[in-house]
Amino acid sequence: MAAGYGDMLRTRHAARLLTGTLVGRLPNATAALAIVLFVRAEGGSLALASALSAVYGVANAVGQPLLGRAVDLYGQPRVMLPAAVLSALGMTLFAVVGLDPLPLPYIGMVVSGFFTPPLEGGLRALWPSVLKDEGRIHAAYSLDAIAQEVMYVVGPLIITGFVAFWSPAGALYVINLLGVIGALAVVTSPPSRQWRSEPREAHWLGALRSRGLLVLLGTFFCIGTALGSIALAAVAYGGDHGGDGVAGYLLSALGVGALIGGTIYGARQWPGTPEQRLRVLVAGLALCYVPLLLVPGVVMMTVLAGVAGIFLAPSLACAFVVVDRHALRGTVTEAFSWLVTSFGVGAAMGTALAGPAVEGGGVAAGFVVAVCGGFAALLVLVLARRSLRAPEAASTVVARSENDRNGAVEPGFSTGVQA
Repeated sequence: MAAGYGDMLRTRHAARLLTGTLVGRLPNATAALAIVLFVRAEGGSLALASALSAVYGVANAVGQPLLGRAVDLYGQPRVMLPAAVLSALGMTLFAVVGLDPLPLPYIGMVVSGFFTPPLEGGLRALWPSVLKDEGRIHAAYSLDAIAQEVMYVVGPLIITGFVAFWSPAGALYVINLLGVIGALAVVTSPPSRQWRSEPREAHWLGALRSRGLLVLLGTFFCIGTALGSIALAAVAYGGDHGGDGVAGYLLSALGVGALIGGTIYGARQWPGTPEQRLRVLVAGLALCYVPLLLVPGVVMMTVLAGVAGIFLAPSLACAFVVVDRHALRGTVTEAFSWLVTSFGVGAAMGTALAGPAVEGGGVAAGFVVAVCGGFAALLVLVLARRSLRAPEAASTVVARSENDRNGAVEPGFSTGVQA
């Protein structure tokens, strides 16, 4: 698989697209921590920080599928770059005005969250037209998940570093400027400018007509709830054990654990269908959240945070493949954007639940929310396993050709086409 990663990255434009997307996603990836640190620096409460984070998350959840559908209809550059600029302006408003008057930071959260560009879905829609090989595409999904965890390791360190050496507002400025630069690198690339979605059946539900996708959305809503609660509980834990830097250590350890897990997962081929593997991976994810309830000292807690992340990247990589297998024709960007949405809504819910939980029951109560989210995700997969059955084993290309001739829209391996 390491050779597969190298082969994939040597493909023209692949490294630029992956790097630009990761940099462009930094504002969204670090938003929960950055918002909490900024609100606390301004004298606000954890409850207010969780409320603002929740508003950002909900706005992001609403915007992602709408912008994803717009990308499928109008192309990437015409949607993603203006969205990135507007998102950065919304967060800049938040950093400039602070918490007074209170309606303005909420407006900033709405604008910044809603216009977050759907770079994740856009990248995964581009891979088929760039790599042109199913094996390379699956390797790209695994590397995407691994690289994403590197971003989650680096992101908190960047935020806490700028907070320590400059200010929470300065951290918001820099991260969102990087986000615009990353989006610009993607949308000015030839694959992004040339990509067009497949023809799609006009229907207001769009990608949501796929039952398999709906199961994934429920699953990753619950996983997002777990991670959102961990982010806020980590800040609360840091407040009791040495300051905001400790929160950065815990979240970075979570990312390191996911990086290790993703590397191991991508090192070999695994038996069974992706749908079956996803159930096993999510079960591991849920079980690894349980030790966080012990809330030991900083060193051991950092180790437990790393263990909690081990199954995250494998679960994401496997989910990307499953989305590709179940997305309806012409809805690939929207389908991936819905996955991001469900994850974001879940994270916002987790943050909103963890704030009052921590204030009412202590740090351990925040991690209880994470454990409940992990096992709820597993329950969704188990109860809805019939709706997430593997697509028919017939040749995807043949099936797609038959669907095109008959005008049908069926699940399958989704690809973009060059203009």
